[in-house]
Amino acid sequence: MKVWVNGSICDAASACVSVLDHGLLYGDGVFEGLRVREGRVFALDRHMKRLGIGLKALSLNANVTHLREVVLSTARAYAERNAYLRLIVTRGPGPLGVDPTTCENPTILCIAASLTIHPTEKLDVGLDLVTASMRRPAADVLDPRVKSLNYLNNAMAKLEACQRGADEALLLNSQGHVAEASVTNVFVVRDGWLLTPPASDGALEGITREAVIRLARDLDVVAREKTLTRFDLLGADEVFLTGTGAGLVPVRSLDKRPIGRQVPGPLFERFAAAYRELTATDGVPLA
Repeated sequence: MKVWVNGSICDAASACVSVLDHGLLYGDGVFEGLRVREGRVFALDRHMKRLGIGLKALSLNANVTHLREVVLSTARAYAERNAYLRLIVTRGPGPLGVDPTTCENPTILCIAASLTIHPTEKLDVGLDLVTASMRRPAADVLDPRVKSLNYLNNAMAKLEACQRGADEALLLNSQGHVAEASVTNVFVVRDGWLLTPPASDGALEGITREAVIRLARDLDVVAREKTLTRFDLLGADEVFLTGTGAGLVPVRSLDKRPIGRQVPGPLFERFAAAYRELTATDGVPLA
């Protein structure tokens, strides 16, 4: 593992931030998770664009061009052809108290490491989901399109799934519509169509989600954003999740009720193969 901390790259054991950093104290900051595949940082510019919007939404002053170079420098220092990168920008250290204007300079961190979200065997049998008891906050409470450090809603949903013996949690919004899973977007296959919840229902505008929608055109599959409920998942031919960390992962059940006739499903396997090829050949080379 290698970590960039405000201009210096070190091992994880040597990496330090202030205990007065407002990212730690108040979750005040944004982050991006990226993947290195076969020596290339996949969708780097798309991640940087999303990060820039998040910085603007939080009025955080950080140079996106510089952050792009931080990502590449950290990945090169880690020197692995396949890796996970976590870029973090916090409000920075300041006095105790929630006031963001008391922080003079942001803290910039980037972590390069290996990461496996789900065991490899789950790709063969699919994930078991449960519906989380808590709901996704509405956009006028905390807009899910901002990838902020405030991930308590996601973390508690994941904890509930683990305590109930499941692999992942399905989060609904206050209207009972599907938002996403705890760290991944949701896709439903029904009658050959590919459906995914819109951001207005509480879904993050995921980079992998976007890539799958683009791949649908290449695979001659109709892809649509559509408001979904649990009923749509239970009645689906296939369900799968997507995320930068997780990749593409099939789902076999929701609340102990089976989904589809075959897991992984045929459309999932087509998308998984196309996504593997895309991430191995597209991206910013490290060499």
